[in-house]
Formats: sequence, structure tokens, C-alpha cells
Amino acid sequence: MEYEVKDLPAVRVAYLRYKGPFGAPIGEFWKEVFTPWQKAFGLVNKVTYGVAQDDPSTTPPEQCRYDACVEVSAEYPIKEPAKEATIPAGRYAVAKFRGTGDQVPQMWGEFFGQLHAEGKADAGACFERYPADYAMDPATGVFEAELCIPVK
Repeated sequence: MEYEVKDLPAVRVAYLRYKGPFGAPIGEFWKEVFTPWQKAFGLVNKVTYGVAQDDPSTTPPEQCRYDACVEVSAEYPIKEPAKEATIPAGRYAVAKFRGTGDQVPQMWGEFFGQLHAEGKADAGACFERYPADYAMDPATGVFEAELCIPVK
């Protein structure tokens, strides 16, 4: 898998948490919960992030946590039900993803496997980054994102 190593800045985000199995249910969470909330609070056309809080290979599916996030300014007042977090600055391996939601877990697995084999993976938050002009093809379900993993 091709990737670039990039130094990314810290980002303040507002997030809603999903808890349960990874894969297709996360797409439903974005569609049915996060996106309507994002629109209701005027947070559209902003960079969004998906942050896995747990490793699904070692955490029972019903206990896996995933945060759907949107980038906000330092002065933006975050209100319930959203929470505030910071995606940490750091050096990340960044791979482009183009596909459907059900292909995301396999791509993460391949990307992690490659970085571990190369001895480059580091501890820290891993996340998906979606562009401000994010769009999903309604006919095919195909979308684009970047997969970001901390590296040494």
C-alpha cells in the first residue's frame, strides 16, 4: 500500500461517540446520527475525522468505541450531546482510501500490517480524515478518505 509520511497539526474537534462493532454500523451512525447533528449545529463543509478508540482485534465488538468528529475553531462553543477532543499533532503515515464502508476494516488491517512489518507503526490515535467537500456516490456507496497512523 502506498502512503506518505506527514507532520500533521493538532486539531480541536467536537465529536459524538459510537459504541459497538466496527464496519457497516459505523456508516449508519454517520448517516443517521452524526450528519444530522452536524447539520443542526451548522458544522457542514468542514474536515471530519473518524477516530477508533479501541483495537477491534483485541476488544470485544460490543465494547469498541469510535468517535465521529468535526474540526472546530478554538472559540466554537461545544454543546451537549457533543464532547470536545484534540486530535494530537504528530508524524503520521497517510494512505489514500477510495471504496465503500465495508472495505474500510480490510484496508485498516492491511495498512497496520504493512507499517508493523516495516517497523514504523507507533502508539497513538489512528484516524480517518474526510475532506470538507466529502461526498459519497449514492449509486455505489464509494467515497474517499485518508487513513492516518502514527509513525516513529
